[in-house]
Amino acid sequence: MKYLVTLFCWLLLSTTARAELIIEITEGITDATSIAIVPFAWSGPRLSEDVAAIVSADLHRSGQFAPLDRSKMLSLPTQESQVFFRDWQSKTNGAEYLVIGRMSGTNDGKYRVDYQLFDVYQQRTMNKWFATGNDLRAMAHHVSDVLYKELTGIRGAFSTKMVYVTMEYLQQAGKRVQRYRLYLADVDGHNERILMESSEPILSPSWAPNGRHIAFVSFKSTRPAIYIMDTKTNREKQITGFAGLNGAPRFSPDGRSMAMVLSKDGNPEIYTMDLSNGKLKRITNHYAIDTEPTWSPDGQSLIFTSERGGSPQIYRQHLDSGKVERLTFDGNYNARPALTPDGRFLAMVHRSNGIFHIAVKDLYRGTFNILTETNLDESPSIAPNASMIIYATMDKNRGVLAAVSLDGRVKVKLPSRVGDVREPAWSPFL
Repeated sequence: MKYLVTLFCWLLLSTTARAELIIEITEGITDATSIAIVPFAWSGPRLSEDVAAIVSADLHRSGQFAPLDRSKMLSLPTQESQVFFRDWQSKTNGAEYLVIGRMSGTNDGKYRVDYQLFDVYQQRTMNKWFATGNDLRAMAHHVSDVLYKELTGIRGAFSTKMVYVTMEYLQQAGKRVQRYRLYLADVDGHNERILMESSEPILSPSWAPNGRHIAFVSFKSTRPAIYIMDTKTNREKQITGFAGLNGAPRFSPDGRSMAMVLSKDGNPEIYTMDLSNGKLKRITNHYAIDTEPTWSPDGQSLIFTSERGGSPQIYRQHLDSGKVERLTFDGNYNARPALTPDGRFLAMVHRSNGIFHIAVKDLYRGTFNILTETNLDESPSIAPNASMIIYATMDKNRGVLAAVSLDGRVKVKLPSRVGDVREPAWSPFL
């Protein structure tokens, strides 16, 4: 049976930080790797964050690991001489892998963590590392990235960020008004920060490859316009404001261009803009609606949604030749494309029996799989290591975020304490 864990990560984190998003792992793999993350030693005043607990929560949230509960640990070693493998080989309280660590201060006022990974079955040390920094949560996510890479061979994405949009109703002067906020947060929901807020909708945030700038659509000038914001300074620059539709901005892989949808010439078409001089180039020219562009990893083609075949489907247009090919054929609705960094897997919103789900197609093998069972799923965004897809969905009549692994075996829900949450975008590696 697949295990169900509700609010595990929230309960596990013994911290004072308040996250707007709560992590709920709703489904994980049956053969998750058991691992024990022993509390890290620290001799000073109580730390504001429990680094080992954050690491444990990170690995558990991936769905691939089953951390041992601290109450079941028979010993709490903090250095190699204190490790007795028999303590971790119990059938009920055992673990395949063991992590121990020690926290200390540095001469320049930073924190340092020295940690080790053990293979319990083979009774050996696998590796040793250390990390330093001022931010304990950032340090913990770095440790998680290192352990994840060591045990899976895949680069960890726990140190990445996400942006998302919330909408809630407020009472102002006796009237019920909408308030939109664009948030930046760690991928575990912590360290959230409001980038902007408006009484008008905020749509389609997306990341530049430098992991610092984002593009989005705002209606604050009474009609939709595309903006670029520096997330470090919150400074923004409007780059379009044409009559009609200005939407779906996506940075090119080299960050020099942006794909977007404009209707300035009458019909919604896809354009690219040279960000150095603002010069536009029209890419599509069809009487049907072409929208939701995204770039191939090599920057040589654009993948987009079009109704040119009679229903929304996903197409690829090669920028050098102009050749267009249809990529999706399963069902009569496939939209909002997102590609994995290697260009192999295409995530999308797929309609099945009138319900919108997240699906993925293997462009190499041609296989097609529906990953989610939730309702009104939209806006898929893929982790930079291609391990998970974050998306927006509905839960108890509220907009929430959720995540699913590319194979559909791991499912995570991220409900918010306030308002509806939509339009997630996962950052590149930082």
